Amino acid sequence: MPPALTRRLEPGDTIGILGGGQLGRMLSMAAARLGLKAHIFSPDKESPAFDVASSHTIADFDDEAALAHFADQVDVVTYEFENVPARTAAVLAEHGPVRPGPAALAACQDRLVEKEFLSSLGIKTAIYAGVDDAGALARAVAQIGRPAILKTRRFGYDGKGQLLIREGSDLATGFRSLGGVPSILEGVVAFSKEVSVVAARGTDGSFTAYDVCENIHVNHILSVSRAPAHITPDCAAEAVACTQRIADALDYVGVIAVELFVTEETRPGTPMRQTIRVNEIAPRVHNSGHWTLDGAVTSQFEQHIRAIAGWPLGATDRHGASVEMRNLIGDDVRAWPEILAEPGACLHLYGKTEARPGRKMGHVTRIIPRET
Repeated sequence: MPPALTRRLEPGDTIGILGGGQLGRMLSMAAARLGLKAHIFSPDKESPAFDVASSHTIADFDDEAALAHFADQVDVVTYEFENVPARTAAVLAEHGPVRPGPAALAACQDRLVEKEFLSSLGIKTAIYAGVDDAGALARAVAQIGRPAILKTRRFGYDGKGQLLIREGSDLATGFRSLGGVPSILEGVVAFSKEVSVVAARGTDGSFTAYDVCENIHVNHILSVSRAPAHITPDCAAEAVACTQRIADALDYVGVIAVELFVTEETRPGTPMRQTIRVNEIAPRVHNSGHWTLDGAVTSQFEQHIRAIAGWPLGATDRHGASVEMRNLIGDDVRAWPEILAEPGACLHLYGKTEARPGRKMGHVTRIIPRET
């Protein structure tokens, strides 16, 4: 491997970040805290990350000349979202390190590929089937049953690109409503909780995870995350071990988030047992890890910068007895004066100018102190 792909970054070096949203913004701030610069590449001229980065490029992700120029100005490339075109990652990888690597990105961009990858590791997921046309959807429903969830294989987030298939649903109409694109049908998992593991893997294979956190969604958008999750120690250990298996198999570098369903198994004469099924993998810093900004020794954003720079990973110990992170979505952000007046509340605003319904405008973290 060329030295450029293995060398440890030094203070003053530049992190290239694909995407200029709030995650890119917080990564840039973490980089600056460690004496590193951030260069944002985004097609959106109003990207909030531009405000805090040392430099930026406004260009489309398929502009190969702009990508090559960008790559020559940075020392490592990372991204704030997984829907980066495969060609974009390949072009950048020709110039220098891309972390996490293009192979990890490809495994997480396509829901069917992701499920097949997890199955190859022996990791439980919802039952699933690929759907390429309305006829395939009918066959998948006959196999999986109803209710089931039809999802586009690519470009879905916060409930977008999904459709619940109920009794009586017209399958052909449902398939067309998602654009008639390649999709996946997933069985509905009878879960008791939704949790996630936010963890990091370094260039040397070192691995560390934060407390498993419990997540509450409203209208398919994450509303609240609480750490630690109220699950059994065995279930938490299983979730972390599963995440490490995924990261190792992908030769992953950076912060990774694994979203999981907790299910409860009961058998006569035996105690209730909690177990997990993986829902999705996010090859990046994650909304459910925002609590670490104020609630952990090392935030997920600093941890990601450390990992991709080839630096030692930081401690993941939690502050306080527990931590709650609440998203400010749409008009929720208008409560910022009251939040600032609340003792102990930690407010983070993302610099977005328009508070649209469903848009994440910021978040607030509250740390519950330990009893003395």
